[in-house]
Amino acid sequence: MSKDLLVIGAGPGGYPAAFHAADRGMKVTLVDPEPNPGGVCLYRGCIPSKTFLNVAGFLHQTQQAAAWGVELEQPGINIEKLRAWKDSVVENLTKGLGQLVKQRGIEYICGRAVFKDGRHAVINVEGEAEREVAFQNAIIASGSVPSVVPGLPDSPRIIDSTGALDLADIPQRLLVIGGGYIGLELGQVYAALGAQVTVVEMTSGILPGVDRELARILKKRLDKQFAAVLTNTAVEQMTDTKKGMRVVFKGEHTGEELFDKVLVAVGRKPCTDGLGLENTKIKLTENGFIETDAQRRTAEQAVFAIGDVAGQPMLAHKATYEARVAVEVCLDRKTVYDPRAVPCVVFTDPEIAWCGLTQAEAEEQGRDVKVTTFPWAASGRALTLGRREGVTKLLFDPESGRLLGAGIAGHGAGELLAEAVLGIEMGAVADDLAWTIHAHPTLSETIMEAAAAFSGHPTHFMRPR
Repeated sequence: MSKDLLVIGAGPGGYPAAFHAADRGMKVTLVDPEPNPGGVCLYRGCIPSKTFLNVAGFLHQTQQAAAWGVELEQPGINIEKLRAWKDSVVENLTKGLGQLVKQRGIEYICGRAVFKDGRHAVINVEGEAEREVAFQNAIIASGSVPSVVPGLPDSPRIIDSTGALDLADIPQRLLVIGGGYIGLELGQVYAALGAQVTVVEMTSGILPGVDRELARILKKRLDKQFAAVLTNTAVEQMTDTKKGMRVVFKGEHTGEELFDKVLVAVGRKPCTDGLGLENTKIKLTENGFIETDAQRRTAEQAVFAIGDVAGQPMLAHKATYEARVAVEVCLDRKTVYDPRAVPCVVFTDPEIAWCGLTQAEAEEQGRDVKVTTFPWAASGRALTLGRREGVTKLLFDPESGRLLGAGIAGHGAGELLAEAVLGIEMGAVADDLAWTIHAHPTLSETIMEAAAAFSGHPTHFMRPR
């Protein structure tokens, strides 16, 4: 069997690659262990977590309602129905992708592919004889898996992000190891559902690498929602006992505590095992990612790698973008992966979103930038929503006024970020944003006002001269 393109992995990198290639007239085989496309993002990541975060946000609103003059009874939570609703969302989306596979005439194989060499792969399907596929080009989009902390006890009390999204029960006391976006998002879900959540993070603050001004806004909310946020602290020992998991801490916070469950959320690692890469010329980086060039081509001329397996940032939308690049290269188009701004969003409440150059990166590079901010306490729309804690922050070249980066903390920050991403990609300057009419009252006005601050003329905020 010979194909124009073999795609290994049907997540947000793999299935867009297969779809784009099929739309371009290529004969495509798409291989994935799941019965339908979707990958970790759809089955065990982005979509399930955002489904639960939506519920957590609603529960938070019911707590806020009293301040608005609305008296509500304590909401009841039916875990089985909540889990079933999440499953229905996942099922609807994955089945929809399955239909698109058929409509595009793509051969979809529920199985695993292993490279035999740089032009051939063996596909294994449970209960069937293995078959060999010859391909003109192949794209590896095998994704990632949760990282494992060595030396932890073998106990059902210890779960990873996949186990947390199964929502088997709501522990009374939950420890989250890792103060990154996965741990904080899931921590907020469990806190909203009634768990006493403690987060332990080895570094000096939550969301390492994120702008500290933005992270502080989230930290204020977490200090109220969580039992504790322990920074500069590590887990020294864990022991499974009849009363719970006994955890000993070391660092800025010392002592021991009991927890009913422990969520390990210390990041993800690329999934390269079992692909038969040793049968090819493909090389791995020191961090275990597949090494690629700007076109996402590996050391094997006919094989490309995209998404989590190909390096940071490990984001679904970055994988989708890379998918189009790789397919266009397969079609001999002059294309490279060269975005000016990759949007990043932490879907906590409040959300944290950023793109382009950050203030910390500018300082590290010794680059002169002009930073403007607009506090949401001066936004009429933010106040009507009861969400005045946010801030919009923009970075400009001080000479040309060109937009270089953006960071937003607040309700719906992820949705607002798109304007800044487009502005960076199109080379917009401060006046382009400041002189674009934004609907009133909206949170998007905060971008306009922050841009107007470049020349010192925001309408609703007066900076000291």
